[in-house]
Amino acid sequence: MTGGTAFVLGGGGVLGAAEVGMLQALFERGVLPDLIVGTSVGAINGAFVAADPGPGAVDRLRGVWEQLASDRVFAGSVISRISTLARTRTHVHAREPLRDLLAAHLPVRTFAELRVPFQCVAASIERAAEHWFTDGPLIEAVLASSAVPGLLPPVEVDGEHYLDGGLVHSIPVGRAVALGADTVYVLHVGRIDRPLRPPTRPWEVATVAFEIARRHRFAADMAGLPPGVTVRVLPAGDPSPPGAANLRYRDFSGVPARIEQAHLAAGAYLDKAGVA
Repeated sequence: MTGGTAFVLGGGGVLGAAEVGMLQALFERGVLPDLIVGTSVGAINGAFVAADPGPGAVDRLRGVWEQLASDRVFAGSVISRISTLARTRTHVHAREPLRDLLAAHLPVRTFAELRVPFQCVAASIERAAEHWFTDGPLIEAVLASSAVPGLLPPVEVDGEHYLDGGLVHSIPVGRAVALGADTVYVLHVGRIDRPLRPPTRPWEVATVAFEIARRHRFAADMAGLPPGVTVRVLPAGDPSPPGAANLRYRDFSGVPARIEQAHLAAGAYLDKAGVA
């Protein structure tokens, strides 16, 4: 790919609903991707757009997020989750409900069937390195990219085990640029808008450390942009986006509001920038 428009969709769990609103704003203004790269929940959202790059993808994603809010993907009582953890010793949820949800809603099964080139990243356990999925079965690749440590089990693909792509590349702007995009739209969950402060509680130490790691690579990508590349970071529309320490991964009650907030904020940003 030489030149063209890329959508970069970052990770962030349930906060990824904001990306659906951003996508709606982009499509309403006729902005279509030539390339999509995604991480974790951004890989889920991105796969749907790559399969159907237009307003239909937004409608489908709204349905997926509504089903996530009422479905059994992250269901289970505290006792059942403790039981799963005691049995597996590594995670509290099975991956099958998420796989079933993707299989029910994704209109394609392989990268080759996608209408727009799409790549998603996961963290290889054996190689302690990022791995970009670019071909082959689509659902397994998306599951690997969104295998949140401790919540979902690692995904095995061709004898190698993978965890969530956010561990290695949470907002992969650099990947899109390396693949030749000269216009990049960054769709993120909002946490990069929140200033970091030194941790004051034991449980904040790990989350602050993770935020430093994920933001450092994004900042490095942005600082190293080559001449001629335009990057537009869309706003999530939340004046006080929650930090990772406060993220309730099973609470989907705010999904509709998060989608609409991002839709309005991204639309206003694009109009001000003269994007049409």
